[in-house]
Amino acid sequence: MHVAVIAHLLVALVLPAVVRKSTRAAFAIAAIPPAGVLIWVLAQSREVLSGQLISETVAWAPLLGLEINFLLDPLALAMTVLVAGIGTLVLIYSIYYFRSGGGDARRSPPLLLAFAGAMLGLVFADNLLTVYIFWELTTVCSYLLIGQAGISRESRRSAIQALVITTLGGLVMLLGFIVLGESAGTYRISELAANPPSGATALGAAALILVGAFTKSAQVPFHSWLPAAMVAPTPISAYLHAASMVKAGVFLVARMAPVFQNVPQWQMTTVAFGVLTMLVGGWRALHEYDLKKVLAFGTVSQLGFLMALVGAGSRNAALAGVAMLLAHGFFKAALFMVVGIIDHQTGTRDIRELSGLGRQLPWLAGFAVLAAASMAGIPPTLGFVGKEAALSSFLGLGSAGLVVDLLLTVASMFTVAYSLRFLWGAFATKPGQDPSAAPRPGAAAMVPTAIPALAGLVLGLGYLPVDLLASSYADVLPNRQEEYHLALWHGFEMPLLLSALAILGGLGLHYIRRPLTAVRNRLPRLLDAQRGYERIMALLERVSVGVTARTQVGSLPVYIGIILLTVLAVPGTALLTQAGGLPEGVQLYHADLQIPLAIVLIVAAIAVARARRRLTAVLLTGVIGYAIGGLFVVDGGPDLALAQFLVETLTLVAFVFVLRRLPAHFSSAKGIRAFRLPKILLSGAVGVFIAASALVFSSARPIQTEVADPTPVPPASQEFIARAEEGAGATNVVNAIIVDFRAFDTVGEISVLAVALTGVASLILASQEERRIRSARAAARRQRQTSESEQRLEQQEEVRE
Repeated sequence: MHVAVIAHLLVALVLPAVVRKSTRAAFAIAAIPPAGVLIWVLAQSREVLSGQLISETVAWAPLLGLEINFLLDPLALAMTVLVAGIGTLVLIYSIYYFRSGGGDARRSPPLLLAFAGAMLGLVFADNLLTVYIFWELTTVCSYLLIGQAGISRESRRSAIQALVITTLGGLVMLLGFIVLGESAGTYRISELAANPPSGATALGAAALILVGAFTKSAQVPFHSWLPAAMVAPTPISAYLHAASMVKAGVFLVARMAPVFQNVPQWQMTTVAFGVLTMLVGGWRALHEYDLKKVLAFGTVSQLGFLMALVGAGSRNAALAGVAMLLAHGFFKAALFMVVGIIDHQTGTRDIRELSGLGRQLPWLAGFAVLAAASMAGIPPTLGFVGKEAALSSFLGLGSAGLVVDLLLTVASMFTVAYSLRFLWGAFATKPGQDPSAAPRPGAAAMVPTAIPALAGLVLGLGYLPVDLLASSYADVLPNRQEEYHLALWHGFEMPLLLSALAILGGLGLHYIRRPLTAVRNRLPRLLDAQRGYERIMALLERVSVGVTARTQVGSLPVYIGIILLTVLAVPGTALLTQAGGLPEGVQLYHADLQIPLAIVLIVAAIAVARARRRLTAVLLTGVIGYAIGGLFVVDGGPDLALAQFLVETLTLVAFVFVLRRLPAHFSSAKGIRAFRLPKILLSGAVGVFIAASALVFSSARPIQTEVADPTPVPPASQEFIARAEEGAGATNVVNAIIVDFRAFDTVGEISVLAVALTGVASLILASQEERRIRSARAAARRQRQTSESEQRLEQQEEVRE
């Protein structure tokens, strides 16, 4: 599994070089890794469905206990079929869709493949931290795919909106992961499912994790980013919104459902938000004129349906959830590719401008009808099989289950209505409107579109493989009803009646679509999610501008003061409330030489605060540094003292060179003198905090005392001492730590100094170049003025002559 993920990412790194020569070849090469993963997963399906799960562990940082854990189980198998299968078809379809050599065609192959690799890592992950890593990788890839080149304002805004909402949700989810993992003592999802947690801690973790899942899968009120993301090219929309990104939240809820089976609030929340999202998305889809927007709000609605099923926490609901997960991936991918063909061939997606395409493109219309029928739950498609299972999963659960079923039926009416709206708007012949001109597309477009559309029909008729796959996952959840299995016919029962009612109600809603849209346009838009997002972002912008105007004032003392106040407010408060006082046995001094050195240091510090001349302040600061170096000598650190003396000397020399360009005295303005006392008080408070925290934190380290050596030594120090001479060949432990044990840290510090030196050198060279240019301009100006004077004199001479 880790090989599959790495292969996707490595090939994605190579693709930019291929894109420069041929974008079509790049899409073809990009389709190979997901196709290979699909074949491998299908080959492992018999073993996985028989209960022999495949797990892998990759050591990341073994000493810290950090590992990357992968698991192939029935749920991961179902998602991999979508991620790899639909990904392969979309990449092949992209060969037809993108103009060869275009900007989108150059960017999309590596990004789509990297996105597929990140999704596979997320699907295979059996560790909460691993989930988060790949979760955020999908966020970054989706941002780049939606924004593309960022030329248009709409694409930039949509990409940023998707990034902001999903990233914030991911951070909240990470907090939930940490709470859950630390309280349970493990981050392995399979171990958490084997011993489900309960109590207030599990409830808090569940709430935080749901926020991340809801933002990723566009649940109300976080759903506004998904319709806005329709600015992306259609193949990208097909992959992100049918098979991968938006399914991540649903997949996470399905993965964590066994973990939170003892947290009833988890089930209630997911069902409530899922049903509400299904209603809102279905209602909005009824009134859109852009075919992609119809599918976008339809995706929001279907995601709500899936969220309610996989989060319900029962065996039958989970069975229906997996069936609908597959059905949704197939019919939504086919419909998005249908829209891409229509847009590509006619130049528009507006249903008010399309007419007669059903007669001109009958095969395309046929595939669209199959996919839309599965979306609407028309037999004998997989969508019908899954929807009937969904309606049956809430029966027998009392009045609450009946209410959920009724709401799902109403939402299914919306689904049927916007499915008809899609077909009518795309392919119907409108009265009084000329037929749209549409050349027939080639096989590169039709074959990838036909496969998922036909898959919905074939798997509806031959539902046994889907039933086996869904049951293998659902059996891990508690069964609160009679065990249910997928089938085309269960007899004249309540689910069939509700399905028929949904179809008839959808036909009626489509019939009254115009007056219904007119009523909707007259309703007040009180709870518009997009408008709410825009207002929140505008408020954040105003707040950030106000805060920046008051803190970023161009004054270094103000910046330092804000940092020090923050240090006192946050860790200082924690030190006062949690430390429990200074450690016992603290001595004021342990060597007589410390007393005069401390007196020199304190006197010099007070004198610096009272100094009027800049050079005097710098020299007194140097005295403080040399006094600290003396304390290092007394404490037995001559190497540190030597470094201190060298740094202080170089600093004094640098200050002297700088002071040559500055006034001799500090400013004597009254406003500046008024702030001297607050600065002294703040500096003193921070100094006391640093000294106290050093004592408290150093005494908090565990120590071990060996029998042969009564001196208490912390475990980390023991390791450094033991390994210094053997591993680094050094008898000076401090030098070994700096040069060997912390070599990368030291290299990083050197790199920072090198960058700073480069910047200073650049500024010096730039200023010299600026002075040279100014001098050259001045010389040219003087020469020009001299020439003009000479010309005037010559003219005056000529006039006199």
